[in-house]
Amino acid sequence: MLKKLGVLTLLALLTANTAAADSGQKDSFYWLGQINKATAVINTQQGLLTREQGQRFARSIEQVLEDGEKKNGPRPNLVITFEPLLIKAYGSEEITMLHAGRSSQDMLSTVNFAMSRQQALELAEALNKMQGTLLKLAAEQQKTIIPNYTNGVAAQPNSLGHYLLGYAYAFGRDAQRLQQYYTRLNRSPMGATVLNGTGWPLNREKMADYLGFDTIAYNTYDAGQIYTSENAADAAAVTGNIALHISSFIEEIMQQYAQPRPWIILQEGGGNTYVSSAMPQKRNPGILNNARRDASILLGEGTAALFRAHNIPAGMPDGRTGAEALLENATKLVQNFDHILQALVIDPERSLEELNLDWTCSQEIADVMMRKYNIPFRTGHHFASEIVTYARKNNITPSDFSYEDARNIYRQIAAGDADIPAELPLSRQEFRAALDPAAIVAARAVKGGPQPAEMTEMLQQCNRVLEKNEVWTAAAVKRQQEAEKKLEKDFASLLQTEQ
Repeated sequence: MLKKLGVLTLLALLTANTAAADSGQKDSFYWLGQINKATAVINTQQGLLTREQGQRFARSIEQVLEDGEKKNGPRPNLVITFEPLLIKAYGSEEITMLHAGRSSQDMLSTVNFAMSRQQALELAEALNKMQGTLLKLAAEQQKTIIPNYTNGVAAQPNSLGHYLLGYAYAFGRDAQRLQQYYTRLNRSPMGATVLNGTGWPLNREKMADYLGFDTIAYNTYDAGQIYTSENAADAAAVTGNIALHISSFIEEIMQQYAQPRPWIILQEGGGNTYVSSAMPQKRNPGILNNARRDASILLGEGTAALFRAHNIPAGMPDGRTGAEALLENATKLVQNFDHILQALVIDPERSLEELNLDWTCSQEIADVMMRKYNIPFRTGHHFASEIVTYARKNNITPSDFSYEDARNIYRQIAAGDADIPAELPLSRQEFRAALDPAAIVAARAVKGGPQPAEMTEMLQQCNRVLEKNEVWTAAAVKRQQEAEKKLEKDFASLLQTEQ
């Protein structure tokens, strides 16, 4: 993955803690506390509160937060249940001056965005880790030749590494979508109040900075009424694609479990498989079943998010929540998929045997005849198809099919086509090479194919993308850490102000 010292050094500087480990899960109570801290600091700095008021308000905020950290301490998740604790700690409603320029709508929207943001970063880290596992496996399996399937039928030989890289590109797009979503998400609605702002000049930019947002959601109506309902649907688009890619991969592995001698399977034990209670021979792929189920549930939850936000006026509460759960469940799915990748047992000899038992190389016959001897592709395709029909009727595998039988089939076709040579132009050696899966894979000539030079290029491309994603994630995590430290420092200074 990361190969350049400069990238490693940057990551070391940026990732003192990971998003998942940074201060634990931060709930609604925590973020309501952060909003109140930032409000007290900013309003005092701007002279909207006296320094004495700011300090006394800050002490009450600190008391409520300390009580919430105690065992069974109150940790309300709504503004209307948080504020009474402030009033009680302060001793009068004077502390509700903090609420000027705010509303439950913009505060709780900010809470939801902050919690979704945290979960989005955890998903980004999980994607990066899984992508690293996938690329390592692809590099190791470049020379493993496998059958690929279309319409559930063995179609062509391919490199397993090439197949895995196909998914690496797909998950790379998922990471890109997640980062684009994060950019839309990480805009602060604080100060938007309900619809059109407020006459109280709350410094929205400073509030955004203290709470770790990159900028403000500029239009106050959009901030409080439109994107709040759009957020979960936005997250559903990101997580839905991840679920589609993982479930597709899982289903391709599941096909092998229908075979008595699979070429790819899960390592037994470790929560990967379980033994049937009735049939001693069975090793059921439990982790595959569970991941596929979780992917389906995630897709269903995403669809539900779309319907909650559908056909309602802007600002209704139906669609305001759900993004965090989608992102959290997607994170767990990606982590389980990473476990699956690490548990795969691959048998290259068996995959090659499966290729040689069927006619997945037959297209190469038509390709070679066209490239070398100018035989129209459809004519060569017909010739190869007749070979397959004859072979299957007589139970002949590709390795056992005789050159003489191929020549006889070709003569029958040529007898009705004066535009092609009367005799098969392929030599015995060329015919045999056209049925060699490894030779076919190595001889691919287009960009993005499984040939060695292109495999090297694609591995480099994917590793560069992964490096960028890791740097992006580390920088986003660092931004949150710095914002938290800055707010804590300035809030502590407010507490210590001498009158």
